[in-house]
Amino acid sequence: MYRHRSRLPKALMAIAVTGSLALVSGCSDEGEPLTFDAPSPQAAATGGQSTGGARKGSQEAQLAAGTLMPTGPKAEFTTQNTIDDGTRIGVTTLHGEKSGFTGKVWVWAPKQYFDAKYANSGFPVLIALPGGNGYPNNYWMGTDLKLQSSISKWSEEGKSLPFIVVMPVLNPDDKYYYDGSDIPGQPKMGTWMTEDVPDFVKANFRTFKSRDGWAFMGSSSGAFVGLKSVLKHPDKFKAVIASGPDIVPDSPLWAGHEAEQRANDPERLARALGAKPDSKDNAVYLAMQVGSKESGLKKAKAFVRDYTKGPVKTRLQVIQDGEHNAKTYVKGMGDGSIQWISKHMQAPVPSS
Repeated sequence: MYRHRSRLPKALMAIAVTGSLALVSGCSDEGEPLTFDAPSPQAAATGGQSTGGARKGSQEAQLAAGTLMPTGPKAEFTTQNTIDDGTRIGVTTLHGEKSGFTGKVWVWAPKQYFDAKYANSGFPVLIALPGGNGYPNNYWMGTDLKLQSSISKWSEEGKSLPFIVVMPVLNPDDKYYYDGSDIPGQPKMGTWMTEDVPDFVKANFRTFKSRDGWAFMGSSSGAFVGLKSVLKHPDKFKAVIASGPDIVPDSPLWAGHEAEQRANDPERLARALGAKPDSKDNAVYLAMQVGSKESGLKKAKAFVRDYTKGPVKTRLQVIQDGEHNAKTYVKGMGDGSIQWISKHMQAPVPSS
Protein backbone atom coordinates (compact mmCIF):
# COMPACT_ATOMS: atom_id res chain seq x y z
CA MET A 1 0.00 0.00 0.00
CA TYR A 2 1.19 3.47 -0.86
CA ARG A 3 2.34 5.63 2.03
CA HIS A 4 4.29 8.88 2.16
CA ARG A 5 7.74 8.38 3.56
CA SER A 6 7.49 11.17 6.12
CA ARG A 7 3.85 10.79 6.97
CA LEU A 8 2.67 9.29 10.22
CA PRO A 9 3.32 5.54 9.96
CA LYS A 10 0.13 3.55 9.73
CA ALA A 11 0.93 1.68 12.95
CA LEU A 12 1.28 4.95 14.86
CA MET A 13 -1.86 6.28 13.25
CA ALA A 14 -3.71 3.15 14.35
CA ILE A 15 -2.50 3.59 17.91
CA ALA A 16 -3.69 7.19 17.98
CA VAL A 17 -7.06 6.35 16.47
CA THR A 18 -7.53 3.26 18.63
CA GLY A 19 -6.82 5.25 21.77
CA SER A 20 -9.35 7.88 20.73
CA LEU A 21 -12.01 5.34 19.87
CA ALA A 22 -11.47 3.48 23.12
CA LEU A 23 -12.20 6.60 25.10
CA VAL A 24 -15.08 7.54 22.84
CA SER A 25 -16.71 4.16 23.33
CA GLY A 26 -16.63 4.71 27.08
CA CYS A 27 -18.42 8.05 26.86
CA SER A 28 -21.92 7.66 28.29
CA ASP A 29 -23.17 10.60 26.24
CA GLU A 30 -22.02 9.18 22.93
CA GLY A 31 -24.72 9.28 20.28
CA GLU A 32 -26.94 11.74 22.11
CA PRO A 33 -28.24 14.73 20.13
CA LEU A 34 -26.03 17.77 20.56
CA THR A 35 -26.65 21.43 19.87
CA PHE A 36 -24.13 24.24 19.74
CA ASP A 37 -26.82 26.85 20.28
CA ALA A 38 -25.52 29.67 22.44
CA PRO A 39 -27.05 32.76 24.08
CA SER A 40 -28.64 35.10 21.58
CA PRO A 41 -27.08 38.54 21.06
CA GLN A 42 -30.00 39.98 23.08
CA ALA A 43 -28.74 38.13 26.16
CA ALA A 44 -25.51 40.10 26.23
CA ALA A 45 -27.08 43.52 25.90
CA THR A 46 -27.44 45.69 28.97
CA GLY A 47 -31.03 46.11 30.11
CA GLY A 48 -32.29 43.85 27.33
CA GLN A 49 -31.21 46.32 24.64
CA SER A 50 -29.51 44.95 21.56
CA THR A 51 -26.14 46.31 20.51
CA GLY A 52 -26.59 49.25 18.21
CA GLY A 53 -28.60 52.46 18.62
CA ALA A 54 -26.81 54.48 21.31
CA ARG A 55 -23.91 52.07 21.07
CA LYS A 56 -23.39 52.71 17.39
CA GLY A 57 -19.69 53.33 16.83
CA SER A 58 -18.87 51.54 20.09
CA GLN A 59 -16.70 48.48 20.45
CA GLU A 60 -19.79 46.28 20.25
CA ALA A 61 -20.93 47.87 16.99
CA GLN A 62 -17.47 47.47 15.49
CA LEU A 63 -17.38 43.87 16.64
CA ALA A 64 -20.80 43.18 15.15
CA ALA A 65 -19.54 44.48 11.82
CA GLY A 66 -16.75 41.89 11.86
CA THR A 67 -18.77 39.00 13.28
CA LEU A 68 -20.67 36.60 11.06
CA MET A 69 -23.67 35.11 12.80
CA PRO A 70 -24.63 31.55 11.79
CA THR A 71 -26.03 31.63 8.28
CA GLY A 72 -27.69 28.20 8.28
CA PRO A 73 -28.78 25.67 7.34
CA LYS A 74 -28.31 24.13 10.74
CA ALA A 75 -26.59 20.73 10.88
CA GLU A 76 -27.66 17.87 13.12
CA PHE A 77 -24.93 16.84 15.56
CA THR A 78 -24.60 13.88 17.88
CA THR A 79 -22.20 13.66 20.79
CA GLN A 80 -18.91 11.94 20.03
CA ASN A 81 -17.04 12.69 23.23
CA THR A 82 -17.01 14.88 26.34
CA ILE A 83 -13.94 16.60 27.77
CA ASP A 84 -13.19 17.37 31.40
CA ASP A 85 -14.76 20.84 31.47
CA GLY A 86 -18.10 19.44 30.29
CA THR A 87 -17.90 20.70 26.72
CA ARG A 88 -18.65 18.17 24.02
CA ILE A 89 -17.22 17.10 20.71
CA GLY A 90 -20.00 16.65 18.17
CA VAL A 91 -20.06 14.83 14.86
CA THR A 92 -22.15 15.25 11.74
CA THR A 93 -22.07 14.25 8.09
CA LEU A 94 -21.40 17.05 5.65
CA HIS A 95 -22.54 16.90 2.03
CA GLY A 96 -20.16 19.30 0.33
CA GLU A 97 -22.11 21.35 -2.18
CA LYS A 98 -19.04 22.68 -3.97
CA SER A 99 -16.84 19.59 -3.94
CA GLY A 100 -19.55 16.97 -4.24
CA PHE A 101 -17.78 14.99 -1.51
CA THR A 102 -19.60 13.67 1.56
CA GLY A 103 -17.74 12.99 4.78
CA LYS A 104 -17.79 13.28 8.54
CA VAL A 105 -16.85 16.42 10.43
CA TRP A 106 -16.25 16.63 14.18
CA VAL A 107 -16.53 19.96 16.00
CA TRP A 108 -15.74 21.26 19.47
CA ALA A 109 -16.64 24.71 20.80
CA PRO A 110 -14.91 26.12 23.91
CA LYS A 111 -16.91 27.00 27.00
CA GLN A 112 -16.46 30.72 26.26
CA TYR A 113 -18.61 30.23 23.17
CA PHE A 114 -21.62 29.57 25.41
CA ASP A 115 -20.99 32.53 27.73
CA ALA A 116 -23.62 35.27 27.29
CA LYS A 117 -21.00 38.01 27.35
CA TYR A 118 -19.61 36.66 24.06
CA ALA A 119 -23.02 36.32 22.42
CA ASN A 120 -22.28 39.17 20.00
CA SER A 121 -18.81 38.00 19.12
CA GLY A 122 -17.39 35.68 16.53
CA PHE A 123 -14.82 33.04 17.48
CA PRO A 124 -11.62 32.02 15.70
CA VAL A 125 -11.62 28.66 13.93
CA LEU A 126 -8.86 26.05 13.95
CA ILE A 127 -9.25 23.32 11.32
CA ALA A 128 -7.39 20.35 12.82
CA LEU A 129 -6.10 17.64 10.48
CA PRO A 130 -4.65 14.24 11.41
CA GLY A 131 -1.64 12.38 10.10
CA GLY A 132 -1.89 9.11 8.24
CA ASN A 133 -4.89 8.52 6.01
CA GLY A 134 -7.30 10.42 8.24
CA TYR A 135 -10.13 8.13 7.16
CA PRO A 136 -12.72 7.12 8.26
CA ASN A 137 -11.91 9.05 11.44
CA ASN A 138 -9.97 12.17 12.35
CA TYR A 139 -8.04 11.16 15.45
CA TRP A 140 -8.19 14.64 16.97
CA MET A 141 -11.82 13.91 17.87
CA GLY A 142 -10.73 11.71 20.77
CA THR A 143 -9.76 12.86 24.25
CA ASP A 144 -6.53 10.89 24.63
CA LEU A 145 -4.45 13.41 22.65
CA LYS A 146 -5.89 16.22 24.80
CA LEU A 147 -6.11 18.79 22.03
CA GLN A 148 -9.41 20.31 23.15
CA SER A 149 -8.71 20.12 26.88
CA SER A 150 -5.31 21.71 26.28
CA ILE A 151 -6.83 24.59 24.30
CA SER A 152 -9.37 25.04 27.10
CA LYS A 153 -6.54 25.23 29.65
CA TRP A 154 -4.31 27.43 27.49
CA SER A 155 -7.12 29.88 26.83
CA GLU A 156 -7.62 30.34 30.57
CA GLU A 157 -3.87 30.92 30.96
CA GLY A 158 -3.83 33.49 28.17
CA LYS A 159 -1.61 31.33 25.95
CA SER A 160 -4.25 30.57 23.33
CA LEU A 161 -7.40 31.98 21.85
CA PRO A 162 -10.54 29.93 22.61
CA PHE A 163 -10.69 28.33 19.18
CA ILE A 164 -13.60 26.45 17.70
CA VAL A 165 -11.87 23.23 16.63
CA VAL A 166 -13.13 21.66 13.41
CA MET A 167 -11.96 18.15 12.48
CA PRO A 168 -12.97 16.94 9.01
CA VAL A 169 -11.94 13.65 7.46
CA LEU A 170 -8.70 14.13 5.55
CA ASN A 171 -9.10 11.69 2.65
CA PRO A 172 -12.05 9.96 0.94
CA ASP A 173 -10.61 6.46 1.54
CA ASP A 174 -7.70 4.68 3.20
CA LYS A 175 -5.98 3.65 -0.02
CA TYR A 176 -4.37 6.89 -1.18
CA TYR A 177 -3.40 10.35 -0.03
CA TYR A 178 -5.15 13.07 -2.01
CA ASP A 179 -2.91 15.90 -0.76
CA GLY A 180 -5.95 17.99 0.19
CA SER A 181 -6.16 18.93 -3.47
CA ASP A 182 -8.46 18.80 -6.48
CA ILE A 183 -6.56 16.14 -8.39
CA PRO A 184 -8.19 15.78 -11.82
CA GLY A 185 -10.57 12.83 -11.94
CA GLN A 186 -10.56 12.41 -8.15
CA PRO A 187 -12.77 13.67 -5.30
CA LYS A 188 -12.21 17.39 -4.91
CA MET A 189 -10.56 17.33 -1.51
CA GLY A 190 -9.06 20.79 -1.93
CA THR A 191 -12.49 22.32 -2.46
CA TRP A 192 -13.87 20.22 0.41
CA MET A 193 -11.20 21.44 2.82
CA THR A 194 -11.00 25.13 1.89
CA GLU A 195 -14.59 25.87 0.83
CA ASP A 196 -17.14 23.29 1.99
CA VAL A 197 -15.77 22.88 5.51
CA PRO A 198 -15.49 26.66 6.16
CA ASP A 199 -18.97 27.18 4.67
CA PHE A 200 -20.30 24.53 7.04
CA VAL A 201 -18.68 26.23 10.03
CA LYS A 202 -20.11 29.61 9.02
CA ALA A 203 -23.55 28.03 8.70
CA ASN A 204 -23.49 26.71 12.27
CA PHE A 205 -21.26 28.96 14.39
CA ARG A 206 -20.47 32.59 15.16
CA THR A 207 -17.29 33.25 13.23
CA PHE A 208 -15.33 36.19 11.86
CA LYS A 209 -15.74 37.57 8.37
CA SER A 210 -12.04 38.31 8.15
CA ARG A 211 -9.35 35.71 7.48
CA ASP A 212 -7.93 36.84 10.84
CA GLY A 213 -10.28 34.29 12.40
CA TRP A 214 -9.26 31.27 10.34
CA ALA A 215 -6.33 28.87 10.74
CA PHE A 216 -5.23 25.28 10.24
CA MET A 217 -3.24 22.87 12.34
CA GLY A 218 -2.16 19.38 11.40
CA SER A 219 0.40 16.65 11.77
CA SER A 220 2.36 14.93 9.02
CA SER A 221 0.08 14.49 6.00
CA GLY A 222 -2.46 16.80 7.65
CA ALA A 223 0.28 19.38 8.19
CA PHE A 224 1.00 19.34 4.47
CA VAL A 225 -2.65 20.05 3.69
CA GLY A 226 -2.86 22.87 6.24
CA LEU A 227 0.41 24.43 5.08
CA LYS A 228 -0.53 24.22 1.42
CA SER A 229 -4.06 25.54 2.03
CA VAL A 230 -2.86 28.67 3.84
CA LEU A 231 -0.21 29.42 1.22
CA LYS A 232 -2.66 28.84 -1.63
CA HIS A 233 -5.53 30.79 -0.06
CA PRO A 234 -4.01 33.60 2.02
CA ASP A 235 -7.19 35.58 1.41
CA LYS A 236 -9.16 32.99 3.42
CA PHE A 237 -6.72 31.71 6.06
CA LYS A 238 -4.09 33.53 8.08
CA ALA A 239 -2.09 30.92 9.98
CA VAL A 240 -1.15 27.27 10.34
CA ILE A 241 0.59 25.07 12.88
CA ALA A 242 2.33 22.51 10.66
CA SER A 243 3.75 19.64 12.73
CA GLY A 244 6.20 17.17 11.21
CA PRO A 245 4.98 18.39 7.82
CA ASP A 246 5.43 16.90 4.41
CA ILE A 247 6.69 19.61 2.10
CA VAL A 248 5.95 18.28 -1.38
CA PRO A 249 2.75 16.96 -3.03
CA ASP A 250 3.59 13.34 -3.80
CA SER A 251 0.33 11.46 -4.17
CA PRO A 252 0.60 8.85 -6.95
CA LEU A 253 -2.71 10.20 -8.23
CA TRP A 254 -0.88 13.25 -9.61
CA ALA A 255 0.58 11.12 -12.41
CA GLY A 256 -0.15 12.85 -15.71
CA HIS A 257 -1.18 16.07 -13.97
CA GLU A 258 2.14 17.78 -13.37
CA ALA A 259 0.85 21.33 -13.82
CA GLU A 260 -1.85 20.83 -11.21
CA GLN A 261 0.67 19.18 -8.92
CA ARG A 262 2.99 22.17 -9.14
CA ALA A 263 0.07 24.46 -8.34
CA ASN A 264 -0.27 22.65 -4.99
CA ASP A 265 3.42 22.66 -4.05
CA PRO A 266 4.05 24.56 -0.77
CA GLU A 267 7.54 25.60 -1.86
CA ARG A 268 6.29 27.15 -5.09
CA LEU A 269 3.37 28.76 -3.29
CA ALA A 270 5.64 30.18 -0.57
CA ARG A 271 8.07 31.54 -3.15
CA ALA A 272 5.26 33.27 -5.05
CA LEU A 273 3.65 34.74 -1.94
CA GLY A 274 7.03 35.84 -0.60
CA ALA A 275 7.53 37.96 -3.71
CA LYS A 276 4.38 39.98 -3.00
CA PRO A 277 4.32 43.20 -0.96
CA ASP A 278 4.72 42.66 2.77
CA SER A 279 1.31 44.05 3.64
CA LYS A 280 -1.14 43.27 6.40
CA ASP A 281 -3.52 41.66 3.92
CA ASN A 282 -0.84 39.37 2.46
CA ALA A 283 0.86 38.23 5.66
CA VAL A 284 0.55 34.57 6.67
CA TYR A 285 1.98 32.96 9.79
CA LEU A 286 3.50 29.49 9.46
CA ALA A 287 4.29 27.84 12.78
CA MET A 288 6.44 24.82 11.95
CA GLN A 289 6.91 22.12 14.59
CA VAL A 290 9.29 19.17 14.47
CA GLY A 291 10.49 16.78 17.17
CA SER A 292 14.22 16.77 17.78
CA LYS A 293 14.29 13.01 17.07
CA GLU A 294 12.47 13.33 13.73
CA SER A 295 14.09 12.80 10.37
CA GLY A 296 12.16 15.76 8.94
CA LEU A 297 13.89 18.38 11.07
CA LYS A 298 16.44 19.22 8.37
CA LYS A 299 13.70 19.78 5.76
CA ALA A 300 11.71 22.01 8.11
CA LYS A 301 14.76 24.14 8.84
CA ALA A 302 15.47 24.43 5.11
CA PHE A 303 11.90 25.55 4.40
CA VAL A 304 12.07 28.24 7.08
CA ARG A 305 15.47 29.38 5.82
CA ASP A 306 14.50 29.53 2.16
CA TYR A 307 10.95 30.88 2.24
CA THR A 308 10.73 33.31 5.15
CA LYS A 309 10.44 36.45 3.10
CA GLY A 310 8.07 39.39 2.77
CA PRO A 311 4.58 38.43 3.88
CA VAL A 312 5.60 34.83 4.67
CA LYS A 313 6.28 34.83 8.42
CA THR A 314 7.59 31.67 10.04
CA ARG A 315 8.46 30.22 13.42
CA LEU A 316 10.14 26.88 14.06
CA GLN A 317 9.43 25.00 17.29
CA VAL A 318 11.93 22.18 17.85
CA ILE A 319 10.31 19.88 20.39
CA GLN A 320 13.01 18.40 22.58
CA ASP A 321 13.04 14.59 22.58
CA GLY A 322 9.97 14.77 20.36
CA GLU A 323 9.11 12.12 17.82
CA HIS A 324 6.77 11.92 14.83
CA ASN A 325 3.49 11.61 16.71
CA ALA A 326 0.48 13.66 17.70
CA LYS A 327 1.19 13.81 21.43
CA THR A 328 4.58 15.36 20.72
CA TYR A 329 2.88 18.01 18.62
CA VAL A 330 0.33 18.97 21.29
CA LYS A 331 3.28 19.51 23.62
CA GLY A 332 4.93 21.73 21.01
CA MET A 333 1.76 23.77 20.68
CA GLY A 334 1.82 24.45 24.41
CA ASP A 335 5.52 25.29 24.29
CA GLY A 336 4.90 28.25 22.02
CA SER A 337 3.23 27.53 18.69
CA ILE A 338 -0.37 28.12 19.77
CA GLN A 339 0.58 31.34 21.52
CA TRP A 340 2.40 32.64 18.44
CA ILE A 341 -0.48 32.19 16.01
CA SER A 342 -2.98 33.43 18.62
CA LYS A 343 -1.15 36.77 18.77
CA HIS A 344 -1.76 37.27 15.07
CA MET A 345 -5.41 36.24 14.99
CA GLN A 346 -8.73 37.76 15.96
CA ALA A 347 -9.85 37.14 19.55
CA PRO A 348 -13.49 37.07 20.65
CA VAL A 349 -14.50 40.25 22.45
CA PRO A 350 -16.93 40.32 25.38
CA SER A 351 -19.71 42.87 25.47
CA SER A 352 -19.31 45.63 28.02
